[in-house]
Amino acid sequence: MKTPGPDHPITLEKATNRWRARYAGHVIADTDDAIILREADYPAVVYFPRVDVEMGYMSRTARGTHCPYKGDASYFTVLMDGRFAENAVWTYEQPFPAMEGIEGRLAFYPDKIEVYEVADEAVNPHYRPEATARADEDYAITVDDAVQHTDSGAGAPQREPWPANVSTPDDGGLR
Repeated sequence: MKTPGPDHPITLEKATNRWRARYAGHVIADTDDAIILREADYPAVVYFPRVDVEMGYMSRTARGTHCPYKGDASYFTVLMDGRFAENAVWTYEQPFPAMEGIEGRLAFYPDKIEVYEVADEAVNPHYRPEATARADEDYAITVDDAVQHTDSGAGAPQREPWPANVSTPDDGGLR
């Protein structure tokens, strides 16, 4: 086990924006909780929390590698729409202590799976700029709130529907 230092620096930082991974035209990972690993002169690597990755398309493989700085990596193959990317995903399930920030997270080979940064306001329907954000307790929607606004089975919601979050043109058509 080697420890990162001036001769081989490794840093972990919380990403400031949302990150996604796409394979075969489908988003398979989407998070606002990514960790960016920067190691020596290598390209930066984005690590996704496992809960934000669609694991249903992945199968663990027998492949394993060892990094003297991070520990032992395990791999997954992605199978989707009849296409597969063999050993395209890796994880350090029990990394060395200096790298515990990536424990259980997943990373993708960018030559096999597209990894890209996306503006949160472009994809998050609950996005609120910090200047206008309400306090969490004022904005939070509980499970009960959501259920009350869904069809009760009688063909009508239990409460009045929420107001539309999109506008329609004056002529009533969609654009």
